[in-house]
Amino acid sequence: MPPMRSDRSGIQVAMRTAYSTAFRTNHPGAPAAGAPPVPLVRFQNVQKSYDGATLVVKNLNLEIRKHEFLTMLGPSGSGKTTCLMMLAGFETATAGEILLDGRPINRIPPERRNIGMVFQNYALFPHMTVRENLEFPLRVRRLPKADIDQKVQRALGMVNLAGYASRMPGQLSGGQQQRVAVARALVFEPALVLMDEPLGALDKQLREQMQYEIKRLHLELGLTIVYVTHDQDEALTMSDRIAVFDDGVIQQLAGATQLYEQPDNAFVARFIGENNEIPGRVVAIDGQMCDVEVAGPRILGALNVVGGSIGDSVTLSLRPERIQLRPAPDGGFSCIDARVRELIYHGDHIRVIAEIPGSVELIVKIPNGGAVGSIEVGQTLSLGWRPGDCRALN
Repeated sequence: MPPMRSDRSGIQVAMRTAYSTAFRTNHPGAPAAGAPPVPLVRFQNVQKSYDGATLVVKNLNLEIRKHEFLTMLGPSGSGKTTCLMMLAGFETATAGEILLDGRPINRIPPERRNIGMVFQNYALFPHMTVRENLEFPLRVRRLPKADIDQKVQRALGMVNLAGYASRMPGQLSGGQQQRVAVARALVFEPALVLMDEPLGALDKQLREQMQYEIKRLHLELGLTIVYVTHDQDEALTMSDRIAVFDDGVIQQLAGATQLYEQPDNAFVARFIGENNEIPGRVVAIDGQMCDVEVAGPRILGALNVVGGSIGDSVTLSLRPERIQLRPAPDGGFSCIDARVRELIYHGDHIRVIAEIPGSVELIVKIPNGGAVGSIEVGQTLSLGWRPGDCRALN
């Protein structure tokens, strides 16, 4: 959830700091701090069509850096999973080239790409023990028995399942099965690990626990991970960068903070976290700022993100936690009157549902404290925000 975004970003920074020294000691090939990132994966003008007419992936150009955790995020049908399947080799690109470590892989079969894969449904062999599941990709590669034993023990230790080698998958919980699936993807030390909605079948508590486990492995082992999800919270928590997909196109590629604070368009603002939208028309421009007329009528200031001209229709994007109730007069706020329709208790905050002229609904998040007690359903009060917190998008 967006209110926790900054907390989780802090945890992520702390995790990176704690592991950075050990990571560089154990992985001397990792780029030094400040060094230009080295791409491991390149999509070059990649397209995909299943029927020869409709493109589900449109001219994708994307570089994925070595040791990066990149998430492909988007709604169902946006093209993110198709991109992952083309990278894995389970789908063939209609046009364009995919390169792994500088080598074209379009015509290389999946088993020869040295890529680990974790699926949502675990895809464990039910008739094999945990040990046998982990041994399988090593036996396929014809490794000596001593090497197999060593790698299996190491992989089980990575996911804290050292005592579970003789169990069958059916004797494990969902979280334990997913750990085995992760260990199997890592056991042969692949150049790249792909994860296709791997936590979708877990309950909320297990899902959050596994998020931190996967991120821990990423940092400790210096993995390159490409992760597919439609869950924005998962993406914000785990990723170095996030590629937001819609209609086969990357709408924005950036870190979690930039995506949330500085969305490039209305789709990204709407998909990443909660967002208020107010339709309006540009009536004045002053450098990076613009004045937008909304229903009422009322003139509101905003960042002119789209570079709109006077007369252009835009959508004002405003995060719920940036709105203040009864802002101080002459405090530089954009203000508008609103009627309170509903108050919803969320423990640490109260969600105020208010309606402004034009029948536009705004959500306001207020920390749970004494000021909330003075608000009543049906009353009209002033809402305000700083113009720099409001973005004019299309």
